[in-house]
Amino acid sequence: MSRSGYTDDCEGADLAMWRGVIASATRGKRGQRFFRDLVAALDAMPVKRLVAREFETPEGDVCALGCLARARGVPMPSVIKGEWDDEPEADHDELAATFDIAAGLAAEVMYHNDEWGNWRGPESPEQRWARVRKWVASQIRVTPDELQEDER
Repeated sequence: MSRSGYTDDCEGADLAMWRGVIASATRGKRGQRFFRDLVAALDAMPVKRLVAREFETPEGDVCALGCLARARGVPMPSVIKGEWDDEPEADHDELAATFDIAAGLAAEVMYHNDEWGNWRGPESPEQRWARVRKWVASQIRVTPDELQEDER
């Protein structure tokens, strides 16, 4: 199983409900703050590359969540240090608490970082960074207040 915990077993009504949970977590204040911080952290990376299937390599490369943890200066929780639980839900709960997001949103970000682009074939860390950054930016919603500021 992947670190996102996603499987092919979710379909029909269960899949529709899960997508609703993710949409709600993404649109909420915490989710929007998370995505804004994540795009800023990605943009601030001196070397624009992301790794898959681990938070941080011994060489110092990171995934999207690892990038944000580093940018925020938050202590890496045990799950980020590679001490995976047998149950992905426990890992997602720990990540959710670390990043102040819904646990499902942590799983969704890991899925997009690790698996989303794989159907196209091998992906370089630089290509992964560009793809993930584009997806993260697409999750940010402009608020009515921001629209009014733009009109001024």
